[in-house]
Amino acid sequence: MTYKISETDLIGKALVDYLAGEENNKLMVFSDIAEPDEIPVGYFFRKWEDMPEIEQKALELCSGEVLDVGAAAGCHSLVLQKNNIGVTAIDISNGAISVMKTLGVKKVQLQDFFTIKNQKFNTILMLMNGIGICGTLQRLDVFFIKLKEILAPGGQVLLDSSDIMYMFEEEDGSVMIDLNANYYGEVNYQFGYDNQKTEPFDWLFIDFDLLKTFAIKHGFVCKMVFEGSHYDFLAQITLLSI
Repeated sequence: MTYKISETDLIGKALVDYLAGEENNKLMVFSDIAEPDEIPVGYFFRKWEDMPEIEQKALELCSGEVLDVGAAAGCHSLVLQKNNIGVTAIDISNGAISVMKTLGVKKVQLQDFFTIKNQKFNTILMLMNGIGICGTLQRLDVFFIKLKEILAPGGQVLLDSSDIMYMFEEEDGSVMIDLNANYYGEVNYQFGYDNQKTEPFDWLFIDFDLLKTFAIKHGFVCKMVFEGSHYDFLAQITLLSI
């Protein structure tokens, strides 16, 4: 299953609790490829100076009317607003929507990216591995079809992701991947908070070459505009001009 609006809004609860003063709380992350991990909830509230370089680069490239997908606490939207760039922040979490409104994000929508209608944007911003909302490679086709629907002429998509093949490396440097299984970047996740867990959901990490292949298939140009130090990258996707 993909990550959809849920009655158990644990991420939203964590964000609301942080804003209420519970600043030491953490989100637990469970997956089928790694040991449980934790994310300090405060990370979603970071300022420009605390953002990784890959996010700063993406924000510098934003122009026109921006759609901030999976905006969480709205830290990227707030930077754009400060720079006088129009931005609409969307999330599937009621708690996130409440927090963003409290923090002063001007345009906020409780919205699933795949159900957006009758709106056009010059920049679609998808940070913190925002492409993960596709869940599986199969849904990338739906993703690119939606882009054609909501991208304004001359528009761009800015997204980051990671090639997680390194997680399958053995000590001798070899890679153990079952070629008969699903793509190695298709991960099953759960979040945990306040002694509860979300339902399991699919989350996608994609290597740049495969992302570029899908983009070309749908008539887009895909460029790597920044390469991080740990298999991560920032891609800029535009519609091929004829």
